[in-house]
Amino acid sequence: SLQLISCEQVTMEAETSTSVPAVAVTNTGKDLSGVAWTGGSLVGSLNPVNHGFRTADGKGGYIINNTHKRYKRTRRDADGNVIDENDIQDDDIPGNVVVQFRDREGETVGEAMDVPTSAGTDELGTLIRSLLNEDDEDHSTNKAHIPYAFFAKIERITKTTNPSTGEPVVKTHTDEIDITDFNSLKAFLKEYHKQISTEQTLELTYQPLALFKVRPVTRCTDTLPGHTEAILHVSYSPDGKHLASGGGDATVRFWDVNTSTPRHTCKGHKDHVLSTSWSPDGKRFASGDKRGFLILWEPTKGESSGSIKAHSKWITGMAWDPMHRNNGKCERLVTSSKDGLAKIWNVRTKRCEATLAGHTDSIESVKWGGEGLIYTASRDRTIKVWNAEEGDGKGRVGLLVRTLVGHGHRVNTLAVSCDYICRTGPFDHYGKIADLEVRDRDSDEWREAAYKAAVAKYNAFKGSGEHERLISGSDDFTLMLWHPTENKRPIKRLTGHQQAVNHLAFSPDSRFFASASFDKKIKLWNGRSGDFVTTMTGHVGAVYQVAWSSDARFLVSASKDSTAKLWEVPSGRKAKETLPGHADEVYALDWSPNGASVATGSKDRTIKIWKH
Repeated sequence: SLQLISCEQVTMEAETSTSVPAVAVTNTGKDLSGVAWTGGSLVGSLNPVNHGFRTADGKGGYIINNTHKRYKRTRRDADGNVIDENDIQDDDIPGNVVVQFRDREGETVGEAMDVPTSAGTDELGTLIRSLLNEDDEDHSTNKAHIPYAFFAKIERITKTTNPSTGEPVVKTHTDEIDITDFNSLKAFLKEYHKQISTEQTLELTYQPLALFKVRPVTRCTDTLPGHTEAILHVSYSPDGKHLASGGGDATVRFWDVNTSTPRHTCKGHKDHVLSTSWSPDGKRFASGDKRGFLILWEPTKGESSGSIKAHSKWITGMAWDPMHRNNGKCERLVTSSKDGLAKIWNVRTKRCEATLAGHTDSIESVKWGGEGLIYTASRDRTIKVWNAEEGDGKGRVGLLVRTLVGHGHRVNTLAVSCDYICRTGPFDHYGKIADLEVRDRDSDEWREAAYKAAVAKYNAFKGSGEHERLISGSDDFTLMLWHPTENKRPIKRLTGHQQAVNHLAFSPDSRFFASASFDKKIKLWNGRSGDFVTTMTGHVGAVYQVAWSSDARFLVSASKDSTAKLWEVPSGRKAKETLPGHADEVYALDWSPNGASVATGSKDRTIKIWKH
């Protein structure tokens, strides 16, 4: 006979009952679906998947199913909702975690210590400042106000298939996660609980942020007329004291930054000025036009120092040799063209040192990296890496090092993690060189001091073991993150844009990079891991260009909708400020390296200066 027992007893016995295989019983007289006694527990039809429920077999008998299955315990929250076992709750994160701080060179700072997981970036910053001050003998340096960013390394495991053998391949790679984006260590540990164990020491790498703060631009202070056609380029000099512009009227113009008045109008081109670039020492300005001519200018005099027929088709880009690689000479320049070639020029002798041939279509972008390599992106869907220096077993100048393949359509734009450092050369955020009183930039004393300052600045930026990172944007709507000095395979493929990507820019500290697209969106990404951070929406037309403030806290964008917009990083999904005033599309944009102002150039033939 059946003995009815309480639900508590049923649950207890279900946990301890032995497995009994499904049993079929035949009885032609009745439908016996319902409850069944199966060796220790009683269950009913309200729990059809649980142990011991019997169902009719259609032939007058019944089958007792799931006799091997025990009750599944479920967790519920305060509202009675079932909690997924894969989700981790705040209560599962311990109140403290052992943390070991390291600097960019990998050296440990202080001893490992217990840190509350409720601590955020501000508390961690206070802790690291106290540790550094304890070891710092020079108390004249006030480090109390230096903000810090913190990074944690996590290991990701990816499973792929070997295309030749078909065998599974497991790869492990390390990502650096910026925990500044999280409001506490607990939020970070909750997000990455599968990759990080709270029972082990959490190693955090700290990086000092800018010692200064750039004030956000909010108003138009000046409108500079003069160009008679659309303005395609505006750019500040490395020290932020000069502004240059070029456009469809075939002229290059230099402007006084302090008074916002024209200084020199330089005529020499016969067609649209399509590309411009300042030398890192600020002594020369190069411009390339639609007919393939390269002209070098002296900004202080407004005179041409030479014109070169550089390419058979129009020049698409140019980049100078970084100052920390050239002993302060700043004499070499690379140009790229629609003719599929890139050429390295010595601007002093006006001679071509090397021709970089290998692309089968137009080169759309060229960058000179901080490690002695040149990167070219082409319509042939590839990126090529070239040697730019001799010695140290590198081979000759212009030697192809590797080809980066991965995009499915033409590659439009490139950005290198050290772009800002290479652009500003030896100058600090005030536009000065520390401890240098000599102002004659032609003197050997100035050149030597500037070179040492540029080397020190680059070494401080790079640290030890830091890979040079390259980002490429394409018409296939994707971006790719590369370590081009080490590997020809992409680190990560970044998706999200819905139209072609036309401009990329790393933040000055390389913590983030921004991508601008024809889909009217700006996307912000982690500069080391390539992880998506946020999407900035607000423009109603294609976004042509973006530029960073020198403290990496703000981003400004130029759009087809005739406006520029200011965004706060990394929190701003909506624009902090809209900068209206242009009567047509805004093609060109630049933020002064000293942070004082933003310049925008438009199809309406005017330049506008924006300040706080």
